[in-house]
Amino acid sequence: MNTRHLNIVLVVLLAATVATFEIGERGGAGTAAMAALLTISFIKGRLVVLDFMGLRGVKFFWRGLLLGWLLLVSTLIAVAYWIAIP
Repeated sequence: MNTRHLNIVLVVLLAATVATFEIGERGGAGTAAMAALLTISFIKGRLVVLDFMGLRGVKFFWRGLLLGWLLLVSTLIAVAYWIAIP
């Protein structure tokens, strides 16, 4: 993994963090805001797992384990949100 790639990933992570901050500061609420926040969070988690944890080039088992966990947590949060909507 070269440093140029990691720098690009870092910039994407920072931009995603700013995007989630802006959604919160502008009072984003509702299903669209929740879906946007969960999507951005999943993308950020995926980038961290693959690039900063160094799992991009390893066997599928380890990538699948961590990405599956991330997907499971995101799905459970989404389901809990949709169940709680009156």
